Parts: sequence; C-alpha cells; structure tokens
Amino acid sequence: MKTSPLILQHLPVSQRSLRIAVVTETYPPEINGVAMTLARIVTGLQAKNHQIQLIRPRQNADDNAAELPQFEEVLQRGVPIPRYNGLKMGLPAKSALLRLWQTKRPDIVHIATEGLLGWSALAAANKLKIPVATDFHTNFHAYTQHYGLGLLRRPVASYLRKFHNKARLTMVPTHSLRDELHRYGYRNLAVVSRGVDTALFNRARRSDERRRQWGAGTQELVALYVGRLAPEKNLALVMDSFTRIQSHQPNAKLVLVGDGPERAPLESRHPQHIFAGMRSGVDLAQHYASADLFLFPSTTETYGNVTLEAMASGLAVVAYDYAAARELIRHGANGLLAPFDQAPQFIALAENLAATPGEIGRLGNSARDTAETVEWAKVYDAFERELLSIVREGDSDVTTSQLSFIPD
Repeated sequence: MKTSPLILQHLPVSQRSLRIAVVTETYPPEINGVAMTLARIVTGLQAKNHQIQLIRPRQNADDNAAELPQFEEVLQRGVPIPRYNGLKMGLPAKSALLRLWQTKRPDIVHIATEGLLGWSALAAANKLKIPVATDFHTNFHAYTQHYGLGLLRRPVASYLRKFHNKARLTMVPTHSLRDELHRYGYRNLAVVSRGVDTALFNRARRSDERRRQWGAGTQELVALYVGRLAPEKNLALVMDSFTRIQSHQPNAKLVLVGDGPERAPLESRHPQHIFAGMRSGVDLAQHYASADLFLFPSTTETYGNVTLEAMASGLAVVAYDYAAARELIRHGANGLLAPFDQAPQFIALAENLAATPGEIGRLGNSARDTAETVEWAKVYDAFERELLSIVREGDSDVTTSQLSFIPD
C-alpha cells in the first residue's frame, strides 16, 4: 500500500524534514558575526535533511538567487545601512511574503534580524498562523549611545521586546543574556550557543612569514584585535592597553583586522600600527594564529564570535567578563577577565600579561583546549531541537479522527 502524502505530512516531526523559512538582512559573502553564524546554522540544518528557504535583501545588482537541492533563495529589495558599508537593510515585504508562503507554506519561520524585512516576515507568518522563532543577535539598543542617538535607546529597546515577544521562541547565545532579557520583559527565551571551526582556527596556521610582514620576530609580542572598527567596539581602550604593553615589550606590534567608520581616523592617529582590513577564511585564521595576545574590550556584544576564534587559535585573551568570554573563560586558567566596562582593570590585566610572557603561552594552550570542546554539531542539535519543539506543538493539534479520513 502506498503511503499518502497527507499522512507523511502528519508524521511525528522527528521522522520528517522541516520546511524552514529563514529571514535575514545579512548573509555571506557579507562578513559579520550574524551572517557567518547564520550560514553555519543553515548548512547544519541542510545536513540534517531540512529544506531551507532563505529570504534576504539583494546585496548588489549582480546578486542572483541560488536554487539548489534543499535550498532556495528569495531576494527582496534593500537599501544601504548608513555607516555600515556593504550591508543592506530590507524594506517592507509583507504582501510579497504572504503570497510566497500561501504558495510554499513553511513549517516554521525563523527570523534572524529585526529590521523592516524581519517585521514583515513576523506579521505575515502570524497572519498565516505559521509558528515563528527568532534570534537575538545584536544589541541595537546599546549601539544608540555610540552614534549620538541616545534619545532612541528606550524606543529601540521597546521595539525589540515587542518584536521578539510576538514569536513563539527567541534564541539567545548565552545564559547571562537570557537572564538580562528576562529582566527586561522578554518571554520564551532559550539558550542556543555558538561553535567554532577548530580545523580552520588553530595554531598550525601560525606563519613566520606573516609575522615578518608585520615587522615582528619570533620572540616579539604581537597583540591582535579582530572586529568592526567602529565606535561601539571601544577601540580607544585597545590603543591605551597596547601603550601599556609596550612599556614592558617595546618592540611589540599591534594588528587590527576589520573595517568600519573608525579605520581612517585610527590609521591617521596611529600609523605605527598594522591595519590589515577585512580578512576571511584561511587568511583570517592565519592572522589569528600568527599573533600571541587578543585584546577585546567591546561592551556591546551579544556573543562575540571572535573571542572563541581567538581561543581556538591558541591566543591569550583579555576581555570583559560578559558574553562569550563569561561563558568560556575561567579567569587565570584559560584567559583573563576584567570586570565589565572597567577600563583601568582591563589595561592592568593586559600590562601584567606583557610583563610575564610565559603566561601568554600557558593561557593560549588552555584556551585552545577549551575551544576544542565547543562543537558546531552540538549547536546544530540544539537549534534543531528548539525548532522541532515548536512545530511539534502544532502537530499535536492533529487528532486521530482527522487522520482516520485520510484515504490510502
């Protein structure tokens, strides 16, 4: 007897693939933490036999939608984001999404970003009674103070809370962020962490040739920062910390990987430092592994993928006690943690580490050991588990009487 497609539709979710619509305003080849994390998740879900419909803004005039087995792209209109070169913001698209999902109805919609495209997806999915999960990737409400928009902090925070509370579930990367958002009135929060590619990011990528290009010998200290060169990243503290490092290591070098609105002013004020620009893949991994010490004083991260990449690369990390650093670093064992937003303590930790270079290698070795326990496979399992639980709630509404009328 041939099984009816309708019966297949109502199999337990653990026995069938899901049709997942993923909505995001950033995706590779754009380079940022949200884009790279989401691409990893999409790849992991495809490997688990789920079908992905990716909805995003068109990145440029030559951008064409991909259509592959288990993967379909739907491109929407977008406009450039001010001060974020190369990134687009989606425009309202509720009507288009209603038409799309009435024709190709997904089992669940997952929204990664909270812009106009994300809001349209939320409204369309709710109208069609399709369950929605969201990600909390970026502290936009915290960014406002760094761009002269402090008056918008409350309205932005209110919008984000309203947005996520309209979903069945919001995924956050750390336990501390979950607790913080819960205090702010967010509901239905689940922790789904991040992983790291330890085959890509590892000490074997260390390059003496790269260090020579930086003007560093084998015994000279190289401090590294990786991330956006922007006001919210607290880069003045990187510079101040490195100045103190040089009081113990006068030949030390500072390398900054990334781009953004602060790059030109920083290069003008600090021409002695190495500004490496945007890097990716093996090139980025080589930059990490060829350094010794990682300085990351940002106070606006939801996670901070670069912290984990630096640890996997065997670097001694100095960071604030929050986000990924709080989750992964045991102070003095596999890295150093300063109290949150306490610049003097951060500088002191960096300086003391430069004064005891033997500690740099010990902390880096332990950091690598920690990173090896943080596997993407576990993240994929957790992400899938949360989506399945939401879809399972809908499946439970199917009664035996309804199934009894499905013909062979």
